[in-house]
Amino acid sequence: MDYNILRHTKDIAMLVHHFDEVTLLITHYNRSQSLERLLSAFVALNCSFQEIVVSDDGSSSDHLSYINKLRATYNFSLITTASNKGLGNNINKGQDAVKTAYTLYIQEDFIPKPAFIASFKDALQIMHDEEQWDLVTFYSYIPYPYLVPYKMGFSEKKFRPQPWYTNLLKFYVYGDHPHLRRSSFLEKFGRYQEGGNGDNAEMSMALSFIKHNGRALLYDQLNALLEQKNTTVEPSTADFRKDWKQSQTPAILLLRRAYLCFKFIKLNIQLITLRK
Repeated sequence: MDYNILRHTKDIAMLVHHFDEVTLLITHYNRSQSLERLLSAFVALNCSFQEIVVSDDGSSSDHLSYINKLRATYNFSLITTASNKGLGNNINKGQDAVKTAYTLYIQEDFIPKPAFIASFKDALQIMHDEEQWDLVTFYSYIPYPYLVPYKMGFSEKKFRPQPWYTNLLKFYVYGDHPHLRRSSFLEKFGRYQEGGNGDNAEMSMALSFIKHNGRALLYDQLNALLEQKNTTVEPSTADFRKDWKQSQTPAILLLRRAYLCFKFIKLNIQLITLRK
């Protein structure tokens, strides 16, 4: 199937699952083969968007060269920067380039599954009909601790401010996993923190999301719609955290518990002192 032909066919809505109110925003850094795999997966699902924006965070010249070759096939806009400025900057400049009402944000190492299309349509319909929702998330490593069932296989992520709700994950009402959002997102919640690592940018936005009364849905079957896949050639940059999180060594368990208590207190203080 020639993707360029489909994008310029007058009867595109009859040929593919086309979303003319949505821009696909992909953040990328030095994983051009993963980017190609993601783009080709959407084509295989007969899924197209009004526009695709690839926001690159200062990838090496060989990756940029390969990405420019991909543009001839997948017809996307490429937003670049001369040097690596971190995930916060990468999302900010990518979102700035979006012109549609809605944004599907996804990082380059994800792959949509066939079930994604139907649930994405449901999420878009919910967002279109119900103005209270700011975010619909389609993937998560683990369940959010405080969920309220909603409809169409989605549940609302409810932030519980009371201190006896001690699960640290409660602060992640917002998260960087693939999600649909209104393209006015930055106007309501502010821009992503720049200059630090991706975890800091995500946490800063998560706190702002809570402070500004953001409301989010999460698909109940956490891994049913997308797969996160990393290869030895293009590995995940977060792999170094697995040993710390999964180790059952008594000393590590004690240190981890102390760290989580410290972080829980710190995030509560940050949230209380954060300005709207």
